[in-house]
Amino acid sequence: MRNLRWQLLIALGGLILLLGYLLGQTPLLENAAPAPVSGGIYREALTGMVNRLNPILDTTNQVDRDIDTLIYRGLVRFDSRGIAYPDLAESWAVSEDATLYTFTLRKDVFWHDGKSLQSDDVVYTFSKFKDADFPGSEDLKTLWNEIKIIRLDDRTLQFQLPEPFSPFLDFLSIGLLPEHLLRGVSAGELIDHPFNVQPIGTGPFEFAQFIMEENKIIGVRLQAFDDYFEGRPYLDQIDFLFYPDESQAFQAYLNEEVMGIDQISIDLLDRVLEIPNLNVHSARLPKFYLIFLNLKDPEHSYFEEKLFRRALLQSINRQWLIDTHLSGQGVIATGPIFSSTWAYFASLQPWSFDVQEANTLLNDLGWEIPEGIAPGSPDYIRKKDETLLSFELIHASNNLHTALAEAIRDSWKQVGVHIELVAVPAEQIQTNYLEPREYESLLTEIDFSPYTDPDPYPFWHDSQVETGQNYAGFTDRNIGIWLEKARTTSDLTTRTDLYKSFQSRFNDQLPALLLFSPIYNYAIDAQIQGVSVGPLFEPSDRFANILDWFIRVQSTSELSITETSPP
Repeated sequence: MRNLRWQLLIALGGLILLLGYLLGQTPLLENAAPAPVSGGIYREALTGMVNRLNPILDTTNQVDRDIDTLIYRGLVRFDSRGIAYPDLAESWAVSEDATLYTFTLRKDVFWHDGKSLQSDDVVYTFSKFKDADFPGSEDLKTLWNEIKIIRLDDRTLQFQLPEPFSPFLDFLSIGLLPEHLLRGVSAGELIDHPFNVQPIGTGPFEFAQFIMEENKIIGVRLQAFDDYFEGRPYLDQIDFLFYPDESQAFQAYLNEEVMGIDQISIDLLDRVLEIPNLNVHSARLPKFYLIFLNLKDPEHSYFEEKLFRRALLQSINRQWLIDTHLSGQGVIATGPIFSSTWAYFASLQPWSFDVQEANTLLNDLGWEIPEGIAPGSPDYIRKKDETLLSFELIHASNNLHTALAEAIRDSWKQVGVHIELVAVPAEQIQTNYLEPREYESLLTEIDFSPYTDPDPYPFWHDSQVETGQNYAGFTDRNIGIWLEKARTTSDLTTRTDLYKSFQSRFNDQLPALLLFSPIYNYAIDAQIQGVSVGPLFEPSDRFANILDWFIRVQSTSELSITETSPP
């Protein structure tokens, strides 16, 4: 009996130890990150309507670009800092003189119809930009007509440039087209080709069908591509549903028709933020709001004074503009290269809002304050040699640009600068005022998407003053030399140093008055996990980590207990 008691005690003690061990493992199960598994359907509301699903024809329609970014892949892609890395290409090499790019394609890439990716697909895609009937940008056509595309074998090809051009990789991220399906079809013929409504790509999702209602297209259905070279997505299906405006897209979410909304305007943001399960992801857009001063205008030669330009900038409370007219959805522009990118000079500090300093600068430049007149009154206008400090500010006639222009006018009035506002249709800004240089000052915005390379050459190099995009008429030989060197070397470290010099000089000279960059807001339901939205080069970049998105997770009963050694 005594031995039996001891055996029972030993067994009981072992049971207690086992229970204690198992209980000690429970927090590991509770705190473990969810293990995603395949399955589930994601539905997103897109504002607008699909046009044609073709990556060389989608530049003017954001809906097309959003869908195409999941169907197609390019030779290269870019990370959130704007650094290129291989996509459909396995690797590439650049010649010592930076005029010859040799690409080797991956072996494991298949089109959605099962065919292997070939060099012929690359040659076909980029040759379309050379076609006389290519309907896109003339600049793009000119660029590609100067480049030789040389097929070496099924997986290797070369691009031969007439001269070094560092931003070249930017133009290789466009989605490739299948030559075996489009052989002999010109760029012009592609516009109305059936391929655009039955697209075949190499991306993580393949086209399944158009979603119809009463014989009208109301959406596009994509399904996961099982043979995608980076692995099958967790999501089985993505439905994009089309809505005419953001309000109806938001209502679709409230009606549980969709799980995400492609863009949230500042008018809608507060309502969206009130919904606990609707996550808002925000990122700076690659866009500047700025004021151009016509530095070549003979009637306003004082625009050429950098201290005058600085006085104008420092008299504008840019943060107040963002808070008041963009509901805080903006970032003050520090310089002409976007923050968080490889070329950004993080040590650069933006000019502060300082009315006292602005007045001091104007005083030192000889602009006299009228005696006995209070700041802000209609007659409070500075004068120099009988010349009143007065000029026009042209702006787009939409609500936001009008509100910004009025606020800037009021700011400048406080320091004795008189402004006449001229509102014009937005579509006339480029052709009627910027290109012919027919303006005194002009409030506008520059959108750099979809390109990732920071190359500022077109806007600030002195060779672009007469007919290029140097609309301000700014000339500076130091900046010219740095920009020339930066776009002709492929060494990223050298380019970074050159762009740091450029940004410092720009901050000193202020050839234009940079205001701010707007924020892009994207809403997606909390049930969609794994979503990460970093710095964007265009709104479609919100899908950059789509392979990590998931809805379904492995159940607790399927998880195995991880054994750990006792301390």
